[in-house]
Amino acid sequence: MANYFSIFLVIVTVASGLIWLADSLLWAPKRKEKLAVARASTQGALDEETLQKVAPVPYIVDTAQQIFPVIAFVLVLRSFLYEPFQIPSGSMMPTLLVGDFILVEKFSYGLKDPVARHKFIETGSPQRGDIVVFKYPEDPNVDFIKRVVGLPGDRVIYRDKQVFIKPACAQADPKECPPMSPVDLSFQKRGEFYQDMVPLERFSEKLGEVEHEILRNPAILPHPQFYHSQPGTEPGEFLVPEGHYFVLGDNRDNSRDSRYWGFVPDENLVGKAVAIWISFEFDRPPSSWVPGWIPTGVRFERIGGIH
Repeated sequence: MANYFSIFLVIVTVASGLIWLADSLLWAPKRKEKLAVARASTQGALDEETLQKVAPVPYIVDTAQQIFPVIAFVLVLRSFLYEPFQIPSGSMMPTLLVGDFILVEKFSYGLKDPVARHKFIETGSPQRGDIVVFKYPEDPNVDFIKRVVGLPGDRVIYRDKQVFIKPACAQADPKECPPMSPVDLSFQKRGEFYQDMVPLERFSEKLGEVEHEILRNPAILPHPQFYHSQPGTEPGEFLVPEGHYFVLGDNRDNSRDSRYWGFVPDENLVGKAVAIWISFEFDRPPSSWVPGWIPTGVRFERIGGIH
């Protein structure tokens, strides 16, 4: 749907711009000639309202002139700078909650054209710990949001709900490369969030320079038999290909991520989630007659940067 909207914006922008250009080159000069003749024949006695009737601006031209600057600004803003997204699920709790509306920085990982999504300018690449929005590899019409854990060339192991990473290394001598090591993890508290009436455990995790919170459900066991498999690797072991990224949800036991479907290609990246611009609550009992999509409140304390 997001790509359809981008195509719609491009079509409207180009169409209104061409109409405005054609009017400037073809029709506007003729209208000016008519107005000049009318003023000369009446010695300037005609008021502006009457002059507009002598050489009226066509409705389609007037509409194009009104909408082109606005639609062009939205297209540039949304395609190359920032795009709003809504968080529809709890896979990124506690970092992002259902009802959060976020801003995604589109230029963080390169500038792409809004239709074919071809990258024409390199501006950077995801870093470990970044929260990224991307086109779901199994259905590119769907936008996903997860946290980058593995970079190209990394070996990632997810075992007993613990992440281990052996970073990519180009050294000729393997002894000079960093070893496989666990990601720093420390228990914070339990019971702030629940899933199926089970209190979730909250941990602090550090990926590179990024420290963030994750949730784990003690009642759910890992199921490595469902994990994405690669030749030559054991269940729960992932070797990140070049040009791809390994991503996980912060709500580790309630997230469909790279553990299950593989890796995110660089061309699928949309941008980096950088801020929450508004956050709505939808805390309403099932018996309520009010539609569920109507917010019950605003979480002002959540507005700001994302970590």
